[in-house]
Amino acid sequence: MLARLSLRLRVFLFFAFLGLGAVAIVLGALGVGYGRAQSGDMTSAFVFVAVLSVFGVLGLTAGVWLLFDENLAKPIERLAADMRVRAHTDGATAIDMQATRYLGDLAPAADAVGRQLSESATSTAATVASETARLALERDRLTALLTDIPVAIILISPAHRIVLYDGQAAAVLAQVHTPRLNASIFDYFDPTEVERAWASAVRFGREISFTMSGADGQQTYTARMKPLENGAGYMLMIDEAAAMISPETARPLIYDFDLLEQASGTSADDKLLSDLVFAVFDTETTGLLPHKDEVVQIGAVRIVRGRIVAGEKVDMLVDPQIPIPVVSTKVHGITQAMVQGAPTIDVAARRFHQFAQDAVIVAHNAPFDMAFLHRHSKRMGLSWDHPILDTVLVSAVLFGASQTHTLDALCDRLGVTIPAAQRHTAMGDARATAEVLCKMLPMLEARGIGTFGGILTEMRRHGRLLEDLN
Repeated sequence: MLARLSLRLRVFLFFAFLGLGAVAIVLGALGVGYGRAQSGDMTSAFVFVAVLSVFGVLGLTAGVWLLFDENLAKPIERLAADMRVRAHTDGATAIDMQATRYLGDLAPAADAVGRQLSESATSTAATVASETARLALERDRLTALLTDIPVAIILISPAHRIVLYDGQAAAVLAQVHTPRLNASIFDYFDPTEVERAWASAVRFGREISFTMSGADGQQTYTARMKPLENGAGYMLMIDEAAAMISPETARPLIYDFDLLEQASGTSADDKLLSDLVFAVFDTETTGLLPHKDEVVQIGAVRIVRGRIVAGEKVDMLVDPQIPIPVVSTKVHGITQAMVQGAPTIDVAARRFHQFAQDAVIVAHNAPFDMAFLHRHSKRMGLSWDHPILDTVLVSAVLFGASQTHTLDALCDRLGVTIPAAQRHTAMGDARATAEVLCKMLPMLEARGIGTFGGILTEMRRHGRLLEDLN
């Protein structure tokens, strides 16, 4: 019956109930006060009427507010969240008609608009998919061509950051640590030797040959450097790379040419969210107490310019050097036998630290996972001073604090699927968190939150959520 009332009538009834209730309370208080006045104590009667009226009206206001919040405010917030998700995903997410049943025709109207936009988007997506398939075919042909050339190729921006690398280059970079798009080339090769070669290539305006060392000093490479036109960067070619990988190994081409024009030197707070690099990670542990439990697995992926970069990941078991409780094994499936001979936290944390260099670290309930890393940081001499982003708080900013913000709830809301075998594994949860973040970034920008500093300001309003979780 109530669900059939129009939104305007429902709002009118709230205020009518508030007004009539206040009048009834005041009249009732006056009646009681009048009875006391008959006994001759006028002061007591007036005070009693005032107190009873004030507390009665306050109680009535609180009750009406609760009704308003439950029947209008929360459903409107839920509708806004559903519309935002629908606008920035594939449009398949349905608006919750049950939760918004008291909003009159607003929810059906929003659903109709969403369906119309979804149909238009489907038509556009078909055209885009056709063009994407053509570009993918051209990329595959280029990758095959580069694979046949026994030379590792790395394209580098004027800021000395990696813009492109092929499979053979990935094998070379991996000798130092994980290949990373938009990482500094100096993370992998001796800066002095590379900068000297760059200066010579620019001065002479042609390709030069030189010898360079790995950043850790354990490798030496014969390389060629070719400057790009108009100072747009340079191409680095390493001749002996073909012997490092087998012919059967998949050798994809990893690139983002927009990185050639990306500005450098800006603090993380001032950078656009779309320009940031994110290292999204998750841990599995022996328990839930960071001051005494230990990490048994670390999984991480990287996001560059709003997309997950294939092949750039950390996925490793960790020897906790303490027993793994059976109750913990039931959650993540990691047994004592599985971690025998695995790296300790000293090795695993350093590897992730390198992987996350120059990136914003992201996790779902980040304080929990970061606490395990901070615990050993002083002993290891590691400084975890990276900017931190928490997807729990990002979800609260977008969908409201009253919604559920678990990883499962976020995945359901945004259409992200976690295969059952990967749930509660570090890599599976890290990948799901990364996919969720990729979907939320354009939603933040649509809300007018375009910079990292902007989202930090908004997240601080919801910090209590993490306190409650932990």
